[in-house]
Formats: sequence, structure tokens, C-alpha cells
Amino acid sequence: MYKDSTTDLEAVLGKTQPENIDIYLKTHEQSLADEKKPFAAYMRELFKKKGITQQDVFLKADIPERYGYRLIAQAKNTIQRDYILRICFAAGFTLKETQRALKLYGMSELYARIPRDSVLIVAFNGGISEIHEVDELLASYGMELLKPCTGQR
Repeated sequence: MYKDSTTDLEAVLGKTQPENIDIYLKTHEQSLADEKKPFAAYMRELFKKKGITQQDVFLKADIPERYGYRLIAQAKNTIQRDYILRICFAAGFTLKETQRALKLYGMSELYARIPRDSVLIVAFNGGISEIHEVDELLASYGMELLKPCTGQR
């Protein structure tokens, strides 16, 4: 877990002058994410904060466990945004947490102007965490269900 919250860090950065960046980096070293794997650090922090295990999330998301661990660790990359969404729904992430996870993974955030994304946004805001409920909601509007995870790209 990080020493300082993101909000606290942002407040400090708002007052930090360019010539003092080195002081900020040294002072808040324990609160900064690993630059090489910020997604992994973020996901593990949220799982811990929510009191859930990765194994439980993968089971609930219907993602093969071995593949899921590799996704979280960024040892395996995917181009399927739905895989990351499955993890976020199964972990009970908020919309804000999900948007951040997508961004850190290098994927586009959910966008309100895209009809399917709009339905997914409503699902996150409604606290839906069961994949079958998300799929039922998508199906009720004739939209593509969350892609099943086969452990492939």
C-alpha cells in the first residue's frame, strides 16, 4: 500500500516548483508507482483495499487464473479491453477506478458517446459486479456481451 493518497500527492505537486521536483520524488518515493508496471501496482493496491484476492476476482470474472495473474503482472498483454473490464466488474471497482485501470493498461477509457460504453458506465455506477448481470444488461439492448476470456490476446 502506498504511504500517501493520490489526492495528497496531487496537492503537493500543485505547489511544487520545477526546481524542486527532485525533493518531491525523494520525499514521496514510497508512494510512487513502479514506472514500468503502474497497472500492476494499482490493481494490487485496489484488491488489497477492497479485501479481495486475485484468485477470487479471476474466478468471478471467468478468467483462467494463470492468464489472469499474467495480465495483472503485465507479463502478458491483451488487446481485449473486455478482459480488463471483466476484472474490474468482478473486483467491484467503481467507474472512476475502472477508468484509471484502463488508462494505466494503455486502453481507452469508457466513453459516454459510445452506446455500449454508456451501458457499461451505468452498470459500474449501479454497482453491478456479476458478469452475467452485465451481459444481461448488454443483451437487453441488443449489444455485444463482454468477450469471454480464452487466455488469448
